[in-house]
Formats: sequence, structure tokens, C-alpha cells
Amino acid sequence: MITVTVYRSAGGYRGFEASGHAGYAEQGEDIFCAAASVLMINTVNAIESLSGDEVITSEEDGYLNCRFPGALSEGGTLLFEAMLLGLRQMEESSDLETGEPYVRLRFEEE
Repeated sequence: MITVTVYRSAGGYRGFEASGHAGYAEQGEDIFCAAASVLMINTVNAIESLSGDEVITSEEDGYLNCRFPGALSEGGTLLFEAMLLGLRQMEESSDLETGEPYVRLRFEEE
């Protein structure tokens, strides 16, 4: 399962951390991993390029950490919430055998 932890504070979103693999198919052929990766990486790139907000990332195989050192602009927040919408929709899909979701969203206050 891919676990995405979203960090937020009273001032808005502070970033997110994603780890794991969906387990839908073999690595390299897993459409849930591919979809989640594209959604998150595209959002990070869009926030940086289109809103001008600062983004700090680190990534490895099966892991992405993204932090916003300053408050997100209105445009950055909208892009981030669009990513969350997509991840929530993915969270509704689950393994037919185990009932476990392929993606799990968690929220933590900082």
C-alpha cells in the first residue's frame, strides 16, 4: 500500500510524504503506483512552476518527501487540493482479495 501523509498547520498545507508500493501488480507494471507517482510528481512540478511557491523535495524508490517552507499561495493550494482529490479517489479502490486500499491518506497537524 502507498501511504501518503499530508502535513498541515493553521497556516495551511506544509507538505506531504509518500512511501510504499500499491501492490496491485509487479513493480514496473503497477498502474496504481504509476498513477499515484504521476499525480504527486506533476503536482509538485506544477506548484513550483505555475504558482511560484517554493518546494523542497527528496525522493528514492518508493518514497517522496515534499515540503513547503512558506505558506502556499492560493494557486498552490488549489493545485495541492486537486492532488488530494485524485488520491482520495484512488483510496476508494481496494484489493479484491484483502480489501486493503492501494493508497491510504493520512493527515497530521504540525
